[in-house]
Amino acid sequence: MRMYQASKVGGGGQVLDLETAVKDGILGGGCGALFGGVVAEKLDLKKMVVELESVDVPSVFICPISLEPMQDPVTLCTGQTYERSNILKWFSLGHFTCPTTMQELWDDSVTPNKTLQQLIYSWFSQKYLAMKKRSEDVQGRVLEVLESLKKVKGQARVQALKELRQLVVTHGSVKKTVVDNNGVALVCSLLGHFTSHAVGSEAIGILVNLELDLESMEILMQPAKMSLMVDMLNEGSIETKINCTKLIETLMVGKDIGSEIVSSLSLLVGLLRLVRDKRYPNGVFAGLSLLKTVCSHEPVRSSVVSIGTIPQLVEVLPRLNNECLELALYVLEVLSTLPEGRLALKNCPNTIPNVVRLMMKVSESCTQFALSILWAVCKLAPEECASHAVEAGLAAKLLLVIQSGCSPVMKQRSQGTKELVGCSRIQNGVHWFLRLFSVNFSNKSQSLHSDWDILFVNTSANLVADCSNPQLSSVQ
Repeated sequence: MRMYQASKVGGGGQVLDLETAVKDGILGGGCGALFGGVVAEKLDLKKMVVELESVDVPSVFICPISLEPMQDPVTLCTGQTYERSNILKWFSLGHFTCPTTMQELWDDSVTPNKTLQQLIYSWFSQKYLAMKKRSEDVQGRVLEVLESLKKVKGQARVQALKELRQLVVTHGSVKKTVVDNNGVALVCSLLGHFTSHAVGSEAIGILVNLELDLESMEILMQPAKMSLMVDMLNEGSIETKINCTKLIETLMVGKDIGSEIVSSLSLLVGLLRLVRDKRYPNGVFAGLSLLKTVCSHEPVRSSVVSIGTIPQLVEVLPRLNNECLELALYVLEVLSTLPEGRLALKNCPNTIPNVVRLMMKVSESCTQFALSILWAVCKLAPEECASHAVEAGLAAKLLLVIQSGCSPVMKQRSQGTKELVGCSRIQNGVHWFLRLFSVNFSNKSQSLHSDWDILFVNTSANLVADCSNPQLSSVQ
């Protein structure tokens, strides 16, 4: 429930004298406007309070108990006023004091504060009617802008789109007006081969904020319109790039979009540029999100690998936030299912250290993705990767995963490998662990222990001690 921000009125402090507040018009519109004015229709105070929740409310209207506007104010013998339901609840809990002053009450009766109630109603009525008037004006202006878009060209069209975009972003109710008045189809019709980037940028900024129906999506997936979006993804401002990325993803999710569009090298290159630009975290997330959607189309995964996606993603892993890491590791795992993807991962010198570092540090799903990637790489070249894996601390992390609250099958497997590990060098131990995970990580339902850091310290200490001993049987 929202806590209202009480506004200070009258001399920089709270208004305690209602008669003075009304007389001086401090609380809005003066006495005549508040009490003498006639409202054409009886307005529901509860509804007005809800719809005006973002408006700063005078502090004298706020109940000290709930910190919300009062609708049925009552006054105690101490002179303090509260919402009736709140003070009665206070009494029902066995309190016979004034919540504000903590004075003992010599009279527990409550007196309806009709003056304040009328003042509250009048103030909210004025604000509500003014809001409705502004809303009607905005709706009317939207219709005017939509009508002008059918006629104007050049810079006038750009300005009209700018205004419509501002209205859509600022006023939530405008979105329905645009949709209901065929505005989506009108804006879509402005996109094509010969559309300037100035027009395209504003049009896409509008569309990305609207609910698109299937017919509109089909129109936007026409090659000429998709080509324009891809061009602006590569050459537009950062805001335009992010909007294009979001709109393309909206069009692609769950749709049988043409593979020639999905595998477009311009699209993929534009996404990687967005992902590498650390100045704009929102752009990084949008780029990775669309890249994940692109990789869900199996036929285009080879194209994703061919443009150097894997080494670029591996290099940015250390600076990604947790939300972006989930997406990046997902993409790398998907690409590791391809022979060329595994080779690219193996050939990238930072794959093993960067991925190992993320195990048991971010989330369970990140650990699962990381293990799947590492298994794919080390299985491809076990002898070559084993020493790198040991240097990166993979053995300790694998032991940590096994000793954490993983599945019963995983625990059985870990116990079964104990004797094998005990008679091997650490490198061979890593190979056995990788074999273990190749069997078990096809099932992504492992539940990892929450107290990872303590367990990691204990496991690492055991491993360091065992490194000087040819037998690793002490590792539990």
